Amino acid sequence: MQKLTNKEEEVMQLLWKLEKAFVKELLDAFPGTPKPHYNTLSTMVRNLEEKGFVGHEAFGNTHRYFPVISKEQYRQKYIGETVADYFDHNYKNLVSFFAKEEKISVQELKEIINLIEKKS
Repeated sequence: MQKLTNKEEEVMQLLWKLEKAFVKELLDAFPGTPKPHYNTLSTMVRNLEEKGFVGHEAFGNTHRYFPVISKEQYRQKYIGETVADYFDHNYKNLVSFFAKEEKISVQELKEIINLIEKKS
């Protein structure tokens, strides 16, 4: 499984949310402005299909697309790589980074500790 571009990840986020969608439905759900051109979005979805992330059902000349790779599968693969590449394979470094950047609160850290303790 290869890493997706930011735009491809954005399209996959929409497909994971919608579960199945025609390009027109993806375009309607696309956040922000300007939205990509229909043909651009269609090309991106076909590229995602070639990469093995998306499948389709044919309805005459139109296709309804759906994710083949789950959000969880993608997350597991690339969070691990991010931790390896940017935090020296150390999740403690990842958490301390977010704490230093004030992206995670003490209360959230306590909740994480409780989750960990419950699994033990």
